[in-house]
Amino acid sequence: MASGIVSIKVNGRAEEVVTGAVTTLQDVLRNNLDYTSVKDGCSQGGCGACSVIVDGELRLSCLTPVQEVDGSEVVTLEGLNLSNSITALQQKFIEKYAAQCGFCTPGMMVAITALLDRNANPSRDEIAEALAGNICRCTGYLPIIEAVESIVAEMAGIAGD
Repeated sequence: MASGIVSIKVNGRAEEVVTGAVTTLQDVLRNNLDYTSVKDGCSQGGCGACSVIVDGELRLSCLTPVQEVDGSEVVTLEGLNLSNSITALQQKFIEKYAAQCGFCTPGMMVAITALLDRNANPSRDEIAEALAGNICRCTGYLPIIEAVESIVAEMAGIAGD
């Protein structure tokens, strides 16, 4: 691919970026647009820390050439909370001790949001599958799954603990 200008909408804001031939979406989001929730974990698509939503689909930004998303809508963790107050999902992560060091948390929350956007009542297996592309070395995943189950129950109007 050749270098050029890429137009994308990030978290509702139109952006135009001059890119090189091998520029990734992750590079643009972090280094050009200052979306620091998009983490640089492995740069190989194995950890999920760079997860974003592109046109409604979960993508690994470290493996996505930015030219491939020209004209697309991109959502990062920052775009999931434009009110700058704690979200219900963030609150559940706190309540269930689902975040420790926090490095993987943005990718996890983006992956969970992508899941809940397409399935408002996922099973435990579906939650685990949605998180399978995200590596967490601190929590052991159970608190994360419990946080998601708790938010699903809350959204369904079922009393959670």
